[in-house]
Amino acid sequence: MEINFFALIVAALVPMLLGFVWYHEKVFGKAWMAAAGMTDEKIKGGNMALIFGLSFLFSLMLAFQMNIQAVHDGFVEGAIAHATNYGEPAPGSEIAKWIEFYKTNLAASNHTFKHGAFHAVMLGLFLVLPVFATNALFERKGFKYVAVNVGYWIICLGIMGGIIAAWR
Repeated sequence: MEINFFALIVAALVPMLLGFVWYHEKVFGKAWMAAAGMTDEKIKGGNMALIFGLSFLFSLMLAFQMNIQAVHDGFVEGAIAHATNYGEPAPGSEIAKWIEFYKTNLAASNHTFKHGAFHAVMLGLFLVLPVFATNALFERKGFKYVAVNVGYWIICLGIMGGIIAAWR
């Protein structure tokens, strides 16, 4: 599976850049602060170098996962490795024919912004939403808290997945 490390780094910047806009006081910042119980004093008291450094590291981890989720080449290669017992498929075999068919007819459709964004948004809806909402239930946080944060992550992941899938 090919990895475009430059695309991963650019995608890892998306949560930080979108976060500057999304959590700005004129967008969702005031609503988020109220729902999260956050104050200006708490924000100013944080170690920003540590917060942004770790945030970028976590974003990079997400970008690596998006490379697997948003582009299916790795799944195809894994299936082929399993089917050939981690060897090369015999020339003319059904597996070799399928690989050629995949490369010729299917691989390009996995390498579009739309395809990557779709899979990333699905990941957001079926992974981020349940995890975040479950935590919010136990933390006694309201709908607004979940909506602001999950909306942010679904859009972030969509953009990240789109960048990674398209930038092959």
